[in-house]
Amino acid sequence: MGMRVNPDFYGTVLTGLQQNERQMNQALQQIASGQKLNNISDDPAAAATLVNLRMNADSNNQYLENVTSLTGSLQVADTALNSVVEALTSAQSVGIQGTDITMNAENQQALAQQIKGIQQQVMGLANTAYNGQYLFSGTDTTTQPYVTDSASTAGVSYQGNDKINSVEVSEGQAMPTNLPGTQVFSSQGNDVFQSLQDLYNALESNGDINTAVSEVKNALNYVSTQQTFYGNSLDRLNSVKTFLTQEQTQFTESESSVVSVDMAKAVTDLAQTETTRQALVQAGGKIAQLNLFSYLPSS
Repeated sequence: MGMRVNPDFYGTVLTGLQQNERQMNQALQQIASGQKLNNISDDPAAAATLVNLRMNADSNNQYLENVTSLTGSLQVADTALNSVVEALTSAQSVGIQGTDITMNAENQQALAQQIKGIQQQVMGLANTAYNGQYLFSGTDTTTQPYVTDSASTAGVSYQGNDKINSVEVSEGQAMPTNLPGTQVFSSQGNDVFQSLQDLYNALESNGDINTAVSEVKNALNYVSTQQTFYGNSLDRLNSVKTFLTQEQTQFTESESSVVSVDMAKAVTDLAQTETTRQALVQAGGKIAQLNLFSYLPSS
């Protein structure tokens, strides 16, 4: 039987040394960086997983930013409406004082001026803005919602629209961000500005103050009801934020498991690679000493 001889010992050893050098460089890079993924070629499947994780984490971060911004605007709007409720409560008290039969015309005039001040206060609150955007203008957030209008029986006119903005706070989940002024302040039968104007007129002219006080009371109750939208929305946002924060932690942990190197394993791999390299070098040295007669049987 003929003897088969590998004619390319050097090629085999050289290929082994090249592969060994790549493995050694990779191990050294992992130890130096603390990451097992420094190049896509290190582990293409893991690299694809990492890209997907980071895309999800970026989306999650954007949702968290949306939640933070929306939380701020809702809190400002809620605070504004709370102040409106307090102002209407004061207006109701002023109106009740005006029904006192011992009240003279001069005193009623003074009470009317208090209502005028409350009107101005409420108008300022209805024009509340957050980050340069009006909160009660519907979707027309760059337009001041209420302006003084002497031609209106309420003394003001609404410049915004009756639409509602919304913001995506998680995958496939959007939340309304506002209530338009037409719903909060100018609802038919519960018009805040009309009720205050009617109370002012009644005190100014010693008119039907009781009816005007009832109007203010109805407007007060209505605004209080609308305010629950903001409280409920803030509660919902807190829940969404908790969920997103937990998700972000999971993304971070998953990314760490994909990227972070097991230092003990990396050091062991480096030592094994060095051992393999020495063995290849020794094999190469022995091959250099061989010739064809080394493979012939001795007589």
